[in-house]
Amino acid sequence: MSSALNGLRVLDVTQVMAGPFCCQLLGDLGADVTKVEPVGTGDAARTGMGTRLPGGESSAFLAVNRNKRSIAIDLKSAAGREVFYRLASTADVLVENFRPGVTSRLGIDYDTIQQINPRIVYASISGFGQTGPYASRPGYDLIAQAMAGVMTVNGEPGSDPLKCGIPVADLSAGMFGVIGILAAHVARETTGVGQHVDVSLYESALALSIWETAELWATGDLPGPVGSAHRMSAPYQKLRTADGHIVVGANNQRLWGALCSVLERTDLEIDARFATNADRMRHRDELTVELESMLMKRQSDELVATLLDAGVPAAPIQGYRQACDDPHTKARNMVVTMEHPVEGEVRALGIPVKMSVTPGAIRRPAPLLGQHTDEVLTEAGFTAEQSSDLRSTGAVA
Repeated sequence: MSSALNGLRVLDVTQVMAGPFCCQLLGDLGADVTKVEPVGTGDAARTGMGTRLPGGESSAFLAVNRNKRSIAIDLKSAAGREVFYRLASTADVLVENFRPGVTSRLGIDYDTIQQINPRIVYASISGFGQTGPYASRPGYDLIAQAMAGVMTVNGEPGSDPLKCGIPVADLSAGMFGVIGILAAHVARETTGVGQHVDVSLYESALALSIWETAELWATGDLPGPVGSAHRMSAPYQKLRTADGHIVVGANNQRLWGALCSVLERTDLEIDARFATNADRMRHRDELTVELESMLMKRQSDELVATLLDAGVPAAPIQGYRQACDDPHTKARNMVVTMEHPVEGEVRALGIPVKMSVTPGAIRRPAPLLGQHTDEVLTEAGFTAEQSSDLRSTGAVA
């Protein structure tokens, strides 16, 4: 069965996470993604990040580069740039994540590529975007989280600023990149011309701060960390039990009543401190004490089952080993195996977007550096002799 983006040709000129993740998502949905890497070193994630696997590959690189082919090109050489221009002339999408200004120095900026291919959708993913006073600053997930406010609301109340454990700026920039690319692709079907898509880690992290900015503008108060609790409702948080913790999401009056019934504490429903959601939020600490006084008498598994039977959202807190082994994870094909040419069988996360008619697919593992150089050059119209000459000069590898 054909995938949704079957036939979409993508040039991936990105490294490390946000850009590679963006292009992997496109590849998962069927796009033909060609990863353009520097000769000799390749993507920085190949050698500078992640655990080394037995065959020498980087776990970090493998995680965000499946469904791609790799060609190594020296973009600093004239011959290498000519190869790149040939590839760009037939591409639908180009994604790059250099610091603003670098593509101009390399001669692969949007204005240059647009002259070669007016229909191209050219996506730039950077730390702070292509314009503005911070455009030239280095962009890292840590920097974006710090400046966008994310670190000030993470952690427990009263704690120091804390980075979110998941790279939310990187990953959200990759996803916003996909949204922008697909929107530009749809627009091109009407206008016939491509455009420049500009996505930043900083804006992506800020854009996720929906509740936090809503609180700031509604109250004038600076949002702070609330731990596992919800900024807009209570109880919606982690709670202690006899053998650990569970999470409970009784975030409306009906669910609040159901929770009180399960805990045999209907008196809490008429307690003025907890009468409404606003009351429960104001008295969250007292509410937590009351709830945990009952929950700590019971086991987590029994509590979760009882709460779910009563229609109250609840769940155990699982580590990643448990999450990956969970029967629901397996039923939804969210842990898959692939055969890698060096590492053998490797595991990876599955495709989170399920489509009924044009489903995504994992067709190939992350490539070796330059694994598909000859194949890509042949498809671009280079003869075997020309490819050999390019290799001999170091323009490609």
